[in-house]
Amino acid sequence: MRFFIGLPFAGVITIVIFLFMKFLISQEMTLSEKEDAFRIDINPKVEELTVRQRDVKAERAKDVKPPPPPPQIEKQKASQPKEGIANIAGAIPEFDAPQLNRGAVNFNVSDRDAQPLVRIPPMYPPRAAERGTEGNCKMSFDVSASGNPYNITADCTSSMFSRAATRSVEKWKYNAKIVDGNAVARSGVRTVITFKLAD
Repeated sequence: MRFFIGLPFAGVITIVIFLFMKFLISQEMTLSEKEDAFRIDINPKVEELTVRQRDVKAERAKDVKPPPPPPQIEKQKASQPKEGIANIAGAIPEFDAPQLNRGAVNFNVSDRDAQPLVRIPPMYPPRAAERGTEGNCKMSFDVSASGNPYNITADCTSSMFSRAATRSVEKWKYNAKIVDGNAVARSGVRTVITFKLAD
């Protein structure tokens, strides 16, 4: 019911707006014919510049006389010696051959115990470092004739250090034990490895 009542009012408003717009369009708009205050030249005139050219003439090169050739020096020829070298320098003196007493020289190497050459420190176990655990390991091992440790055992204050200490001793290198000039195995080598955190 409201739709049918509002329909005539909407039609009247639409017609009024249409007539008002037509009135605005029909009005003539006049533009001011004032000339702009400034002017732009698209193709300005370029002043021609005169360039002076300087006449440069090269002077005639003077004749240079070449220097005279160097004097030739006569080569001296060496005369061949008539006497032998032995007669000029003298005869080579004769010496008696030295007598060596072989019995007085002894080449045997003195006996010695196994001596450490290389000792690589062990890696600190990460688990022990996180817990702040310190301790030591009493190591016991044998040294072969070639200087390599074997039969390694570790008695540690904590089991976390046993594996790191054993791997460290495996990388050590020793001078082998010498007995009567021969390298032999050394048994019962003992040492202590300490694990301490840095301050």
